[in-house]
Amino acid sequence: MLIIGGGWGGLAAAKELRSSAPQLEVTLIERQESFWSHPISNRWLVGLADTTLLRHSYEAAARSTGYRFVRAEVGAIDRSRHTVSTSDGEFAYDWLIIAAGIREDFSAWFGVDRNSIDFCRKNHASAFSDATQHVALKERLHRFSGGALVMTIPPMPYRCPPAPYERAGLIAWWMKSKQIKGRLIVLDPNPAVMSFDRIFRDSYRDQVTYMPQAKVKSVDPFKKQIVTDFDTVDFTDAILMPPQQAADILWQNALVGQGSNWAAVDPVNLNILGDEQVYIVGDAIDKVSQLFGHYPKTGQLAARLGRIAARQIAARASGLATEKQLPESTCYVLSRAEPMELARINTSFRFRGDGLIQQTVRQTYDAQARDEDLAWASNMFNELGF
Repeated sequence: MLIIGGGWGGLAAAKELRSSAPQLEVTLIERQESFWSHPISNRWLVGLADTTLLRHSYEAAARSTGYRFVRAEVGAIDRSRHTVSTSDGEFAYDWLIIAAGIREDFSAWFGVDRNSIDFCRKNHASAFSDATQHVALKERLHRFSGGALVMTIPPMPYRCPPAPYERAGLIAWWMKSKQIKGRLIVLDPNPAVMSFDRIFRDSYRDQVTYMPQAKVKSVDPFKKQIVTDFDTVDFTDAILMPPQQAADILWQNALVGQGSNWAAVDPVNLNILGDEQVYIVGDAIDKVSQLFGHYPKTGQLAARLGRIAARQIAARASGLATEKQLPESTCYVLSRAEPMELARINTSFRFRGDGLIQQTVRQTYDAQARDEDLAWASNMFNELGF
C-alpha cells in the first residue's frame, strides 16, 4: 500500500489505514523532510502564530502511527506493473493513493518563457503550492520598507487556505502596525468579496487598494509591471499567485481529465475512472457534482477525502462491500487581526434523491474571536498523527 504525498490527504489516509486495515503494510512517500501547514501560515507570516504549531516531523508521525515514511521524489507510475519509480528506487503497490496537491500555472502569464517563470518563483513566490517558500516569503515581507506591494489572487478554483484575502488583511494590519509607508495592491480576477472589501475600506483605507475583477493579462517581473484588463500597475515587490491546477505528477502520468486542469476521479469512491487500485484525494481532484462543481480545496476536506479513500481500500482488501461516504469541511478565516474578527465556514454534503452530491455552506462571524482557529488546527494536527 503506497501513498504519494504527505499533505493533509496523504497523512489522514496513512493513519486511517493503520486502524481500518492493519494487515496492510503502508508506505508514505514525500519529498519534504517535514510537514508544513498552509492553514495558520498567514498568521505566522505576521507573527501571530509560532513555527512549532505549523511544522511537524514526518518521521515522528510515521513512528507513532505505525507506517513507513520514505523521503523521495516520485517519477513514473506504471499502472500496468503496479509500480512507482522514485529517487529512492522502485516501489510496488497493491493499492495507491495520490495526494500530490497542486501546482501553479505560470504558463498562463509567460507561456514557455522559462526565464520569467523561474525568476517569479525565486523572487515573487506565493507560498501556496510549495511549503518551503514560506520562510522566504516571510523574510521578503519583513524586508519590505515601503512602496507598492502587489498581491495577485488566482482565478477560481484555488487552494484555500492559505486564504488570500485573509493574507491581504493580515499584511495590511502588519503594515499599519509597523507604520510602513506603502500600499498593498490586491489584484483579484474574481468578483468582489464584500466582507473583505468592507474591512479594507473601514480599517485599512491607507494601506490597501483592492481591485476586484482585475484579470492579469501580462506580467513583466524584470520591469516590475503588471497589466490587467483595465490598468497597468507598477510594483516595488509582489506576491504573485497565478492560476492553479493539479500537481506535476498527475500531468506527467496522464491522470488529468481531458479538457480540464484537474484529476478525474469517481466522485464517490475517489478511484481513477476504470482503475479501482489507484485513488486521488485532496486539492487536485476535478469537479464532483453538476450542482456546485469542485469540492472546496481546504485542508480538512483533503483529510476527510484521504480517510474516505483509505476506508474504501480497507473494505476492498478485506473483500467487503464499500460504503458511500461524503466529506465535510471546516475552515477558519481571520477577517481582521485587531480587534480579532473570525469567520467560520462549514461545508457539508449529502446525496440528493437522483444521486448527485449536494453542497450546503454555512458561514458565521465572530467579532470577539478567541483563537478558535488555533484550537481547530491543533485538533486537526492530532488527527493527522502529530
